[in-house]
Order: sequence, then C-alpha cells, then structure tokens
Amino acid sequence: MKKWLLTAAMAAGLLATPALAETKLQLVEVITSPERTEVLKTMVAAFEKANPGTTVEIVSLPWGQAFEKLLTMVQGGQKPDVVEMPERWLSLYANRGELESLEPYLAKWPETSQLADRVLEYGRAAKKTAYEIPYGFYIRAMFYNKKLFAQAGIDHPPATLEEFTADAAKISAIPGKYGFCLRGSKGGFTGWQYFMLTQMGRRDWFEADGSSTFNSPEAVKGMQQLIDVYQKGYAPKDSVNWGFNEIVAGFYSGTCAMLDQDPDALIAVAERMDKNDFAVAPMPKGPSGKSFPSIGYAGWAMFHDSKDKDASWKLIAHLSNAENNMTWAKFVGVIPTHKGADHDPAFSGENYAGWFQELSDPAYDMVAVPVHLEKLGYFFDVMSVPSSQEMLLGKKTAQQVADQWAKYLGDAQKEYLAKNK
Repeated sequence: MKKWLLTAAMAAGLLATPALAETKLQLVEVITSPERTEVLKTMVAAFEKANPGTTVEIVSLPWGQAFEKLLTMVQGGQKPDVVEMPERWLSLYANRGELESLEPYLAKWPETSQLADRVLEYGRAAKKTAYEIPYGFYIRAMFYNKKLFAQAGIDHPPATLEEFTADAAKISAIPGKYGFCLRGSKGGFTGWQYFMLTQMGRRDWFEADGSSTFNSPEAVKGMQQLIDVYQKGYAPKDSVNWGFNEIVAGFYSGTCAMLDQDPDALIAVAERMDKNDFAVAPMPKGPSGKSFPSIGYAGWAMFHDSKDKDASWKLIAHLSNAENNMTWAKFVGVIPTHKGADHDPAFSGENYAGWFQELSDPAYDMVAVPVHLEKLGYFFDVMSVPSSQEMLLGKKTAQQVADQWAKYLGDAQKEYLAKNK
C-alpha cells in the first residue's frame, strides 16, 4: 500500500512539473518573393533543428507596401523579434530606441573578424552602433543585351551619359524594341539619384549648411535626361508604373536593351537568357569623368522588445554565418559579406565584371544613401514615387520636383545637424 502511494505521489509530481517552455520567434521578411522566402524557410528550418524547442514564424511582407506595413506593425505594438532591415529604414527605428544593439553579441561572435571591413561600417551607420548585420551589398551596374546592341550597330556598352542616350535612341528605332528598362514606380529613386549625382560630378546630397544639392542646375539636368529618355519613347510607355519585377522581365524578354540594376536582377536574367547574349558593364560616366552608382544593403536586425534576445541573436548569427551568407548571397543576388567571398566561382566571369570594376576603379564613386535621416524611408519609398511619375508624364517639371525633394531632404538634414551639434 505504501509502495503504491509513493508511486502515485511520484506520478502526480511528474504531471505537476511544467513542460519545457518553447521559444517562439517572429522573423519579418520585407524584400519578398516566393522563391526567396523558400530559401529563407530552409535556412530557418536548419536553425530550428539545431535549437530544439525554438520555432520561428516567418512573416513575409509584400515589398511594394513593406515600409508602411512594418511601420504599422511596430506602431500597433506587434514588433517582431528579428527583421530584415533595408539601410534606408535603419535610423527611423534605431533613433527611436526600437532596435537592440548587437555590439555585445558581435564582441563574442567567432565570425565577427571574418566580416569584410565595410560590413560593420555600414551596420553601424546609425548612431555608430551595430544595429544590424548586413547580409550583402546591392551595387548598381548596367546590364546590356549584346544581340540588340549588335542589331543597332553598336559594338560596346555606353561609357558616358551621352552614349547612353544615343544608344537608347538607336535601339528604340528597331520596331518593338526600346533602349532602356526604366523603373518608374517603387524603388525608382535610385535611378534618379544616379543621373543627378553623375551630372553634378559629386557624391554629395547636401552642402555643409544642410541644404540639398538636388535642385542645383546640374542635378536638374540629370533628372531631365531621364525624363527625355521616357518622353522620347526610348523606354516603354507603361514603364512609368514598372517596379523591379517588370524592369527585369522587360530586359530578359528582349523588350528593352539596357537595365541599371543590382546583382539581384542577375538571378532571373541568367535563368532566362543565354550567358553570351548579355553582359554587365559599369554605370556610364558623367561630364566630370566619374560615375556615381549607388551602393545599398539590407541586413538582419533585432527589435529591442524581443522577448528572448539570446535566441534572437542566435537566429541572426545563424543567418549571417559564412555558409548561410554565401547561400543567401548567391540566391538573392548580393555581393556577400565575408572576407574571401570574391574568390568563389559564382562571383567571377563577365556577368559580374561591371560590379567588380566599379569596386576597384576610383572613377566609380559608389554612394550610400544618408541612412542617418529618420525621414529617408518615407522619402524613398513613398514620397518620391508619385512625384517622379508626375515628371515622366509631364505633369510637373524637373525643376518643380527638384525643389520639392531638395526642401524635404534639406529640412531633414538641417534638423539632424541641429540635434547633433
């Protein structure tokens, strides 16, 4: 009887013992495509297997509305643990205290010393603190269709802005073909920035007093050049509404012969075009003899309100390790972050020649957006889209939009300078 009571008591005690608590993390992806999400799911599944008791919910926001949707989530108290963070949103969240510093974790992470120098430089762009680990760099270069160039009697990609326009005109004379895949909708500001800065011959968004350079005569000339390309029919009429998927499809389908894009476009292009039919050249130079292509990045960041910061860091470290970063970089089309990655066969050959020339030749001065500005994300992803479309459609002049952009950005820069005297 005593033995039975002892056994029953032990059983009751075991039943009363709480089950091992499960850790649930939420990861928000913002630069979304179905194929990309599948790769992320595979990497996350490996993380869950290596960390029993931890599960990760992936929330994939549609890229076209990602800025607004993430902001709504955060303002509504639905903050994820880990987020894919584009550089232009970084200060918005870091300056509000929404992000967790990764410095203590990086100090102990064995792979920190393996990261290329610029990785942590850009990861620390906000408040000189590592609020994210970039997973790769988006560098703008010029894709060109060799067959269409040959058909138009052109034997080399455009080396200057003048050649770019002339080549676009010649190719557009071919029935049903256009010279340029213009990105008129979301994400198109990067193209406007390139034309403005390259016509200006300088990388500066601002003067020393904080006023914007974007309404200078040279910047307006750069804007007008892109307007002329569209209005003269050197780009498809419906490209005023084109985003990333449309411009890439326009290139690989042979509709238009030139595409200024980052390495992420190479994935779809290489799948659908013969490797001998296209190549990637550096962005054309301006009157100064220099070119100012953009360099952008995104990475993995942790929200300060994460309920399990150690688990969130483990997830970031897993996604950022050398093996997973190389897998991710090859698939999404970015220049990877770890030292020695440039020796990988996947990043050699003519398809990557333009980007590596820009990285090595001082004539190409790559420009990162001013991520210290909290208002940059709204400007880039919301405000600049309809105003640039109005220019293309002739509803506003280049000078009118240049003045609008310069005032907004200049006010934001002056506000920043006043706070950081």
